[in-house]
Amino acid sequence: MQNKNVLIVEDEKDIAEIVSLSIQGLGLRTNVIEDGNLALDHIQDSDGKIDLFILDRMLPGQSGVEICRFLRKFKPTRNVPILMLTAMTKPEDIVEGLDAGADDYVTKPFDVNVLTARVKALLRRAVSTEASTESTTRPTHYQIKGIKIDVDQHKAWCDDQEIELTVSEFKLLLAFMQNPGKVLTRNQLVEFIQDGPIAVTDRTIDTHVFGLRKKLGQYSSVVETIRGIGYRVSAKE
Repeated sequence: MQNKNVLIVEDEKDIAEIVSLSIQGLGLRTNVIEDGNLALDHIQDSDGKIDLFILDRMLPGQSGVEICRFLRKFKPTRNVPILMLTAMTKPEDIVEGLDAGADDYVTKPFDVNVLTARVKALLRRAVSTEASTESTTRPTHYQIKGIKIDVDQHKAWCDDQEIELTVSEFKLLLAFMQNPGKVLTRNQLVEFIQDGPIAVTDRTIDTHVFGLRKKLGQYSSVVETIRGIGYRVSAKE
């Protein structure tokens, strides 16, 4: 994790200093920019040498959400993890940031230990994603706790006992297991399972998740509800 570069885009100097010092304590290098427009200029000049972005939601110039959207379209940063810092705690505000491409969020005021834990989790996930991308084939097997899934066979098991899932439930489980620890909004989950002429809505997602949890039995709690936002599975195996 050491020698990784983190760009912090935060216009409140006190908060920027706390974030920077906390992250430096993990052995990471930090750079702080206070303006959204200046951040975009720096990103385009960095030649893909930033390993994590921490974005304030409200900034002078471009907002954190606008920067997030740019990062997901800009090829060198398309897969770089993004952590959103926000004082806007309404679910719809958090959903907007996640739908724009943020991988996780921390609300202000925040606990430093929570912040550093989220940073470490995002960087670990990024390393795992890079390894998968560099391999010749995409992973076909995933496991979290006693839940296993085989993509090629389109089968899932709980403690070696096969469970019968609908197509939508299987797609949801696959989405969760491919993104452990990541909050997935209902809109994002709709994109994962949408297929064919039948429209899937964000409320339909809740019904599918309910059915999936029921079939996971003792592991139903692995799928966590993030109230008003979406769902997440634990990153712990």
